[in-house]
Amino acid sequence: MSATQEEFRRAMGCFATGVTVITVDDEGKVEGMTANAFTSVSLYPLLVLVCVSQKARTHAHIHARKRFGVNVLSEHQRRISEYYALVDHDPARAEQEAGARFDRTKHGTPVLYGALAYLECRLQSTQDAGDHTIFIAEVEDVVAHEGRPLLYFQSAYHAIGPELK
Repeated sequence: MSATQEEFRRAMGCFATGVTVITVDDEGKVEGMTANAFTSVSLYPLLVLVCVSQKARTHAHIHARKRFGVNVLSEHQRRISEYYALVDHDPARAEQEAGARFDRTKHGTPVLYGALAYLECRLQSTQDAGDHTIFIAEVEDVVAHEGRPLLYFQSAYHAIGPELK
């Protein structure tokens, strides 16, 4: 049995995920990308991982800066997700085109206003995996807000439904 890329995509689309925007400081500009290949790794120490295409601009920025932010998007931030999913998005137009506004941490890492949660991460290790790199990072700061997440399932955005009883 051998799986095709299309079959693999369809199967992976059955796994609902949250949506994040990974942000990196690029000499005062906000570089970023939409990612749903993100998860916790460890509680001690606090570790997360994100998988980034080796072709993505953000890939080189994470390697160079060794620090990035993970912004967990709220259900109202679909436009921001779509904007940062574009390969050729212009960081200078993020607020005008998608409503993305940022603050900065003491380390200069961009924090997205309105995100459901934010994690400031310091790169610990990398692992090449096919056409992606797995970035494992220590979480140095966390901010979480009330709200509902933006979800991605079967190649479409969704909001979380009512709680199951």
